[in-house]
Amino acid sequence: MRTMKPVATLTAPVLETTLAARTAPELWRYVLAQEFEVPAYLEEQPDGWQPVSWQEASGRVDALANVLLARGVRHGDAVAVLARTRLEWVLLDWATMLVGAVVVGLYPTSSAKECRYILEHSGAVLAFVEDEEQRAKLDSVRDTLPQLGEIVSFDELPALETEGAAFRASQPDAFAAAQAAVHEDDLATLIYTSGTTGPPKGCMLTHRNLVTAAGRAAKHFEGADMVVLFLPLAHSFGRLVHQVAAYHGSTVAFVADAARVQEAIAKVRPTILPAVPRVYEKIHANVLGEIERSGGAKRAIGLWAIGVGSRASRLRREGKPVPALLRAEEKIADRLVFSKVRRRLGGRLRVGISGAAPLGVDVLEFFHSLGMLVIEGYGLTETSSSTTVNDPDDYRFGTVGRAVAGCEVRFDTDGEILVRSDTVFTGYYKDPEATRAAFTDDGWFRTGDVGEVDADGFVKITDRKKDLIITAGGKNIAPQNLENALKASRFVSQAVVIGDRRPYVTALITLDWDEVNASGREPQALVEELVGVVNKDRVRVEQIKRFAILPRDFTQEQGEVTPTLKLRRKVVHEHFADEIESLYS
Repeated sequence: MRTMKPVATLTAPVLETTLAARTAPELWRYVLAQEFEVPAYLEEQPDGWQPVSWQEASGRVDALANVLLARGVRHGDAVAVLARTRLEWVLLDWATMLVGAVVVGLYPTSSAKECRYILEHSGAVLAFVEDEEQRAKLDSVRDTLPQLGEIVSFDELPALETEGAAFRASQPDAFAAAQAAVHEDDLATLIYTSGTTGPPKGCMLTHRNLVTAAGRAAKHFEGADMVVLFLPLAHSFGRLVHQVAAYHGSTVAFVADAARVQEAIAKVRPTILPAVPRVYEKIHANVLGEIERSGGAKRAIGLWAIGVGSRASRLRREGKPVPALLRAEEKIADRLVFSKVRRRLGGRLRVGISGAAPLGVDVLEFFHSLGMLVIEGYGLTETSSSTTVNDPDDYRFGTVGRAVAGCEVRFDTDGEILVRSDTVFTGYYKDPEATRAAFTDDGWFRTGDVGEVDADGFVKITDRKKDLIITAGGKNIAPQNLENALKASRFVSQAVVIGDRRPYVTALITLDWDEVNASGREPQALVEELVGVVNKDRVRVEQIKRFAILPRDFTQEQGEVTPTLKLRRKVVHEHFADEIESLYS
């Protein structure tokens, strides 16, 4: 587990030899040359989901790129986009990279103060905003941003595209010249980390980084795949998904409102669903909740079906035959329960891809029982969201898969995962000290995650290095293991385990009050029972001794979770310091 030998060094995939260079212009030219017949994108309009062809997308990207040139944007300039996950975001992403400028994404949930920091730090010369609400946010801090030339609303884009067409007519060679000047090692984007501690850092990702990552993820896509994309495009995972989909000619349906994901899934009927764990956890919890609330025979049948699916799933994953009786029970369970859940999820979901945090094996088994495989992958913004991933044809639940092609992974003496790959960023913008600290002396990137690897090369993340709890007695405990066990209950919304330099382990727990109220259970007794189950098979020092039920969930607005729903433990500890101290009084 602690060996310094690479876990995997695989050959590079086809894409890297198909393109003349690993740049966004070369990738975009390659995609358009395939003349894919399926739509490039689906955009939700008042009258339903409308297709956008590759030809239309190409024309709009061309026009926007010429607009940028007309407005004086040049090679290396930073261009910001502040919006939810929408078609315009992706078109601007392509257009900006094609002219050699640098894309800077801003989360729509970010405050004006947070936006001002990123715009100032990146030196953005132009900003695109989704609507007047976001424009007002930037207008409120514009006086402190002398380098910011214009703020352009998405509503203005149709007129600007006409302007771009006129510029192209007057200077027909400008766009081609700008594309020709883009090289693999040029900066393509600054993706700002969500800052679990301190101000966000700007991760410098090159064209080589992004295009390499897209090529290595392409094997998970098939021709004519339908992808629902609601992940924030200011995050590297969302950007990777749309670029991989383009390479493979898959259709991307944009969902701007994350609260409407399940509604969009039912209408669009995706074959691929990239998501954070909370989405899969909520679907799982909702189904279990419905089964529990149904009572009587329906409850008994539902629980029986879940058990049947779990047993069959384990046998298949172990490569063992499923007995004839169990196969017959599966067919009955599918007709009575599983088929109904699949219909609710569109009925075509081939593979779900989960990242950002671990997903419980019980949730993975549940989807596998439905005939919908959910696999986990691992990557950081600094690695272009590409490090390890399970293969749909070769996966292992509870792991994040094997190293992707061309990526080397090894483990430091303390278990920290180290990475070397063409997808690894070039450093933190304007922060040479942090950049130096992020790499070993021999050039391996320090992920900050602790993990282990099995004999077959499957990597398991055990925790963030800085999140490890060291109790007053000197015992190392991974809080995520306990937190995931608590969140496996449909009654628990979120959980934070405490115990660093403390005499024992405690937990802050938030509840799904709809589920709790529907159950008729007394909350304190319910959580005591749940904690008892979680503690049952753990050694004494790892058991949760006390807990506090909080009155509300952790939220982005309070700064307690990132836009990708990762916990900001330091902020949680600060906001609930009194509750934590009461657990040790």
